[in-house]
Amino acid sequence: MDIVERIKSELSSSPVVLFMKGTPDFPQCGFSAQTVAALRACGADFKHVNIFEEPELREGLKRYSNWPTYPQLYINGELVGGCDIALEMYRSGDLKRLLDEAHAAA
Repeated sequence: MDIVERIKSELSSSPVVLFMKGTPDFPQCGFSAQTVAALRACGADFKHVNIFEEPELREGLKRYSNWPTYPQLYINGELVGGCDIALEMYRSGDLKRLLDEAHAAA
């Protein structure tokens, strides 16, 4: 499986996928931690992918998404954005709405 197929496989495995540094319980950067906190505050059911475990995926995803930084939040296979966008959407209520539409929030 090439890297694009691998990314598509991850994206199709859950309505909400967060490519992040570390894990939700042990994030390895502040931006990943803040994004996880916003998702959890919305009651989101999400899958995470620790990009530190797969350097090839880490580099391939930057090309795939044309987004140079992490974390990267995807909902229904579409890139929502990084930490700043996720937090702005959380504050406005748009993140919760989007998660509800994806049937990914409690």
